[in-house]
Amino acid sequence: MVSSRAEEVAEILWELKRADKLATYTNVARRAGFSAGSNGRAVLTTLRAVRQGWPHLQWWRAINDSGQLEKGSEHEAKLVESGYGVEAVEGNDETVALEEVQEHLMTWEEAAEESDGTAE
Repeated sequence: MVSSRAEEVAEILWELKRADKLATYTNVARRAGFSAGSNGRAVLTTLRAVRQGWPHLQWWRAINDSGQLEKGSEHEAKLVESGYGVEAVEGNDETVALEEVQEHLMTWEEAAEESDGTAE
């Protein structure tokens, strides 16, 4: 049985896909009405449920708050495959960081203004 938390996160992932954007674990959790937990653990647990319940959703659009990923991970591969660039993290051979991460993050306040017609 899929939790209501997973349903909320699934909706957010769908929003992110339509907007061609990413969101941090903290922002996904806030948008869904719960706390991301220590190091995003609550979000990661929820994303596992989403992947089982809705395997077609782009779970990889939710990223660590730092924008860093485990080098060689499925998460990195999915982002690169979708056109997002990554770069080495100085002094850390096991981690990469998304390039220009701020440009790719969803800002729901801006999206709401655009749909209201109040954006400049």
